[in-house]
Amino acid sequence: MREDISGWQVRLTESLIEKNSRSGIWRNKTISDLLEVQVAQQPDKILVIDGHQKVTASQLYDMGRALAFSLKSMGLREGDVISFQLPNWYEALVIDMAASLLGLVCNPIIPIYREAEVTYILKDAGTRVFFIPTEFRGFDYVSMIEGYRDELSSLDYIVTVRGTSKGYVDWKDLTNIGDSNSLDKSIVDPNSVKLIMYTSGTTGQPKGVLHSHNTIDTENQAFSKFLNLGAEDVILMPSPLTHITGYLYGIQLPIVLGVPVVLMETWNAKTAAELIELHGVTFTIAATVFLQELTTFAMSNGLDLPTLRYFPCGGAPVPPEVIYSAHDVFSQCVCARCYGSTEAPTVTLGVNSREKEDIGASTEGFIVGHEILIVDESGDEVADGVEGEIITRGPEMCLGYADPEHNSAFDKDGFFHTGDLAVKTPENYLVITGRLKDLIIRGGENLSPREVEDALHEIPQVYEAAVVSMPHPRLGETGCAFVVLQPESSMTFEEMISALQSSGMAKQKYPERLEIVDSFPRTPAGKIRKNILREQITETLDLEAAD
Repeated sequence: MREDISGWQVRLTESLIEKNSRSGIWRNKTISDLLEVQVAQQPDKILVIDGHQKVTASQLYDMGRALAFSLKSMGLREGDVISFQLPNWYEALVIDMAASLLGLVCNPIIPIYREAEVTYILKDAGTRVFFIPTEFRGFDYVSMIEGYRDELSSLDYIVTVRGTSKGYVDWKDLTNIGDSNSLDKSIVDPNSVKLIMYTSGTTGQPKGVLHSHNTIDTENQAFSKFLNLGAEDVILMPSPLTHITGYLYGIQLPIVLGVPVVLMETWNAKTAAELIELHGVTFTIAATVFLQELTTFAMSNGLDLPTLRYFPCGGAPVPPEVIYSAHDVFSQCVCARCYGSTEAPTVTLGVNSREKEDIGASTEGFIVGHEILIVDESGDEVADGVEGEIITRGPEMCLGYADPEHNSAFDKDGFFHTGDLAVKTPENYLVITGRLKDLIIRGGENLSPREVEDALHEIPQVYEAAVVSMPHPRLGETGCAFVVLQPESSMTFEEMISALQSSGMAKQKYPERLEIVDSFPRTPAGKIRKNILREQITETLDLEAAD
């Protein structure tokens, strides 16, 4: 552990820095270094398409320098934190660039977060400047922050983007500065903290995950190499830029590759298809539900979207049928499951060819850039094909957490204990089977919901399914299936059981209750919030017992 210039204790040692630098896997380049190269080589190359707004490499660099000049004039110094709670707008890339130029720490905050989450994050991160819209999708961000501004002792400035409000700094005033060329280039340590991003916090307060310039760059390099992404690609980014997926591939990757990113401020399958056709999009990455909805829309409208080459997805379980259906519709696209987290963004990267369709549909794919072990409850490695917890380490791994107490997730050898369950195949593919906390302990036997969920997705009436534990007076816990049905479909409990019987699955794995719902509660990353489903079924059972 060593102290970062930001003041956080980080999981870095001189030997680790020397090892990764010597091998070249850490390039010791910041994103502003990479943009400078782009400006020198292709100043007029469009890097951002945001509605009718198009931003070239030189424009992005000039706006970033202007904002950096203003922030420096406002007293910000290397290691200070700036937060932004913006939709997928080009200004997010400008903010990130300014942070890179000055050595500031960027803190993206999901736009759907409200007072409780935002207050906690701003306090915990020690944010000095906060960028917000005045209004977005009918919500007044200025009114939200007015209620707690006095509680945030470290917050010096609030900047409104795409709108003005009395008493707040106007974005245009910070970026329309003529003498920004006088900004002296800072020497920024590429091993210093560049990003603090907070986890969803489904089981407690969000955790602040710390990444350096090098860990972020390493991930993008591995990702690009595996999928053979290059100068001719075009990215579509529907995932929030304030989530790790959107941040990596919507803010950073366009500059790494020198290619355009097409931003979507809200997801809509029809709009996504139109943008893919209009701009010749070749690559996108998003949550499972996005691929499902794009496939459904394209199928209904006879669209092939032939420019689309890659659509890896994750964040939530990906039933095999989702991949097979997408391949039926998109003839040139490789769709696959992948696996990662805010701490370790992409542990697996799926597959990179349609010839490996079955692997991409039935596993999370190749392990890339990580050293993976599957361990039992005692921490001992298990054999291939045996379920256990995923622990991982590698050069893209985060530097730890802002709160040192959370670093107990890392063991003495530097492995991160993910809390996810999986089996590893002899061919080095990973198959996620569930979460430790999602296990159903039925009469002392551990049952993983993932196998049951995949079987449920094979039932024609089922659009999406999630299986969670529910209390049982004799067995302790049993499974409850929550199901979203296909339009104009119906299904009884008896029909569900009959379908599962034909799957050959052991009877004790069958859910003992069926709940039909219109939609699932989700995290901003698209993950189903199973903790809420468990609470719902527990409350339902309590009410039924009281009647």
